[in-house]
Amino acid sequence: MEIGISTFVILSILYFVASHVGLYKIFEKIGIEGWKALVPFYSTYLAVKTVKKGWLWIITYYIPFLGFVVWMGIVVELLKLLGKTSFKDHFLGVVFAGIYLPYLGFKEDVKFIGFEEAAKYKKSRKREWADAIIFAIVAATLIRGFYIEAFTIPTSSMERKLMVGDFLFVNKMAYGARVPNTPLSFPFTHHSFPEEIPLLGIPLPFGGNQSYIEWIKFPHYKLPAMGDVQRNDCVVFNFPAGDTVLIEEQAQVYEQIVRSQAVNLGKSYKEAKDLIAERYTVKVRPVDKRENYIKRCVGIPGDQLEIVDGELMINGKKAYLDEGAQFKYDVYVKDYPLSKKMLLKKEITFEFPEGQKYENGRPVFDGQGNPVLEQYWNPGGGNYYELTMTEEAKNKLVSTFANIVSVERQIEKKQEMPSVYLPVFPNDMQYNWTIDNFGPITIPKKGATVQLDMKTLPLYKRIIRNYEHNELVIKGNDIFINGENVTSYTFQQDYYWMMGDNRHNSQDSRYWGFVPDDHIVGKAVFVWFSTDSKFGTGIRWDRLFTLVH
Repeated sequence: MEIGISTFVILSILYFVASHVGLYKIFEKIGIEGWKALVPFYSTYLAVKTVKKGWLWIITYYIPFLGFVVWMGIVVELLKLLGKTSFKDHFLGVVFAGIYLPYLGFKEDVKFIGFEEAAKYKKSRKREWADAIIFAIVAATLIRGFYIEAFTIPTSSMERKLMVGDFLFVNKMAYGARVPNTPLSFPFTHHSFPEEIPLLGIPLPFGGNQSYIEWIKFPHYKLPAMGDVQRNDCVVFNFPAGDTVLIEEQAQVYEQIVRSQAVNLGKSYKEAKDLIAERYTVKVRPVDKRENYIKRCVGIPGDQLEIVDGELMINGKKAYLDEGAQFKYDVYVKDYPLSKKMLLKKEITFEFPEGQKYENGRPVFDGQGNPVLEQYWNPGGGNYYELTMTEEAKNKLVSTFANIVSVERQIEKKQEMPSVYLPVFPNDMQYNWTIDNFGPITIPKKGATVQLDMKTLPLYKRIIRNYEHNELVIKGNDIFINGENVTSYTFQQDYYWMMGDNRHNSQDSRYWGFVPDDHIVGKAVFVWFSTDSKFGTGIRWDRLFTLVH
């Protein structure tokens, strides 16, 4: 059941009004003039004093989202004064306040029992545990959903600004906390149940199964924001190309797999799609249940973006490049090989690539026919290495090791003759772009209008169909949107361009395009914990509680 924005707003207003009508009648039962329940600030003061709580409750009540937790406490304490002490009463009063409070307020046999009588009520140990657990779950869910949430960095796409093993907090209020699209979800899960019990490692029988239901769906709606997304912010967002996923291969981009299979098997896109549907479980996810990605926002609505020989240009000027940004380098040596141990000893940070795994001279494939990869270091013992490094690490490498012949950054030139399958956006033969030579392209802005033809359509096709939910049909060279033959399109929301600081090892907008505004989750604030399992060095003490600039 999909609930529109206007319906959602109306229901919210009705809930607020009905709750305060209930408080009006409850105040009267307690002996307070009912109209005082309708006076902002004063009503809060009276309610807190009535349930005999301190000023901390009043102050906390006006802190965004934490205030809702205080509201729950006030409701429970007021219900006790009416003799309502059961778990059912408290649950109904907190979760369905807009219905239950007016019900009690107008019910004649519900009366004020007095402060002394209410104070006699004592919870059983089981009840205390049940209330504490439910309170903690509700409070944590509200804070996690609307205020701040912990994330971990699983890949090296943002090295070395954000590193694999970093645990960070993300401020969801920064760009406006979103009302969940799918509110019916198991607490503390994203889209699936964990495969095993955290810390204990015990497998769960339902691990990996979907942890939400779509009986109720809300449209995109944001609460007031602290500000707008700015260039160079480190932003968490729902993966736009993750609307369709293969459950068995969730780390792969569905459309890239389909295109790759079509080329490798010599089939049409539709044939490859049907074949994949036979081999995998295909799942379509709502926006808020798509994978969480974190990248740097390098382009905001209206910006013109271009990459020239690896140099990012925004509106014709060189863009900001973080000092921790990494690129791939071709490294040639003489006399003796490089040593990983010596590089680490000299504090030269680096990554080396993955390649096809071989056993007994034969390539290894998984059960689905995909190549199995492994990291390799100087295969065959030659004088060539491919290392991913920062500019600082590159300079240190050259000045430290006398056997270095040359170190050159890899630059992928534009393709002279584009192939059928292009891995970079917009994945069309008309565009010969690569990750190092890309564009120019303009980031769509809400209300802006672009001309549509067979040349520009590949750039905006996913926006029109997937993100703004229009029916798109192509007949020859004619473009039909919602049944109308069109030559232009006006964008309904803002879009952003996200890129990783690890420029040659990042699945970002260069591969799948624009990030819609309704996919934005929040802004990375600070790293609260960090551990390095890659090189076995344990906790990175210098990164604890560091701000993400």
